[in-house]
Amino acid sequence: MNELNKLYLLTSLHCQGVLFLKKCYSSAVPVESSKCPFLLLLPHVILVCHSVAQGLENWHTFIEDCGTLAIMSMYRNTIWFLNGIHQYTRKGYEAASKDFEPQDLNVSVVGRSFMVTGANSGIGRATAMAIAKKGGTVHMVCRNRDKAEEARTDIVNESGNTEVYIHIVDMSQTRKVWEFAESFRKQYPSLNVLINNAGCMVHKRELTAEGLEKNFATNTMGVYVLTQTLIPLLQKSRDPRVITVSSGGMLVQKLKVNDLQSEKGYFDGVMIYAQNKRQQVVLTQQWAKANPVIHFSVMHPGWVDTPAVRSSMPQFHHMMGDRLRGVEQGADTVVWLALSRVASRTCSGQFFQDRKRVPVHLPLAWTHSSAEEIQSFMTQLETLAQAIQLQPDVDLNGPLSPSRPQFV
Repeated sequence: MNELNKLYLLTSLHCQGVLFLKKCYSSAVPVESSKCPFLLLLPHVILVCHSVAQGLENWHTFIEDCGTLAIMSMYRNTIWFLNGIHQYTRKGYEAASKDFEPQDLNVSVVGRSFMVTGANSGIGRATAMAIAKKGGTVHMVCRNRDKAEEARTDIVNESGNTEVYIHIVDMSQTRKVWEFAESFRKQYPSLNVLINNAGCMVHKRELTAEGLEKNFATNTMGVYVLTQTLIPLLQKSRDPRVITVSSGGMLVQKLKVNDLQSEKGYFDGVMIYAQNKRQQVVLTQQWAKANPVIHFSVMHPGWVDTPAVRSSMPQFHHMMGDRLRGVEQGADTVVWLALSRVASRTCSGQFFQDRKRVPVHLPLAWTHSSAEEIQSFMTQLETLAQAIQLQPDVDLNGPLSPSRPQFV
């Protein structure tokens, strides 16, 4: 198959995929696939079905043309998308919730302290609200003071709990995250639960003032530095837990240890985000092994209608519409992991979806990492963190790229 024929075939299949998806979702709105990445998956579904129908006669040639890695990427994306339509939507939550035990959240957490990053909107705000209603002390870590104050007022008024505190921190500024965590652990005697919720999706590569790619700085380094620094405080607290809000999108990614800063190849913000979420899963597993006193977990909230989804993936948000989960539904498993006694009795280091442990790899997807790769990843994070801590203060508010990240 020459290059011209391959291009024609893929273009034709792509168009069929877009038309098929628009028909399935009864959407009359023009769809731009580059802003809705799962549209690119449907041509792969069509291609696989076509090959099966032809008795796999051309499958061997197709592998030779496109390469094994491309086939695996198609397979991962296809399985992930079909799984998502079934499980990650509002209907998926409603089906799963039929098996929930209502008494799991019949608890009071008065006297326990919780830190929630990205707590002024979306899943973070819903989580903070649920904890406050149960009597917990809530530390809201937010980037924007005005939005944080507004959210705090709503939480206090609705919950009647005044033990809600604001801390202004930009999670993309690694040194500031470290300084905040160091100050917090000196000021407060305990922290029972840390919830790593804040994140961002930037579609153009840009660097922070510290020289880190912004998605990586926020989603991975910020989480790493905050958690590592607070581990000693958590260890001193009763029933300590760390919950990280990841994404099912990580299932399509294998940990990449040779390009943490996304300097090589085409920069796809959605796939960079998914890679960061895979990194969070690996971090959770490693922390669980190294810190048996603390219960670590990581979770997928499903496809949720949040301000971040609306702004960073507008076509996806518009097309899915009311099929997206509400923020309370997206936050449900976070709250369950943070509050329930049964959650603390599960094995540490697991990945959860709708209050159940689920695999961190798709079957036959080649996304497992070797011990050497994981060690390399952890070593690189520690090296970067130490280097930034030793840097002299830099102007973190100086001019950067004009593009603005969409923060969760």
